[in-house]
Amino acid sequence: MNRQEIEKQVKKVLIEQLGVAEDRIKPESSIFQELDANTDLCADSLGVVEVWMGLEECFDLDIPDEDAMKLIRVKDIVDYLEANT
Repeated sequence: MNRQEIEKQVKKVLIEQLGVAEDRIKPESSIFQELDANTDLCADSLGVVEVWMGLEECFDLDIPDEDAMKLIRVKDIVDYLEANT
């Protein structure tokens, strides 16, 4: 799977699990609520767990908790999946 396909699948999971509009999902977007409501996707703790579960299912892999905690921005998620799928 190439990077563009990975990005498309990540967006799909974020849209399904967090109910955000596709145009809000940018490489610099944080899945957590941080400082910028314009770029943050504002997932609560349950939403984050649902995102990880959706990604694991979509990409057929286990994301260890210690790795998942480092994946803050959409770009980080795509980079991780590109390196591990």
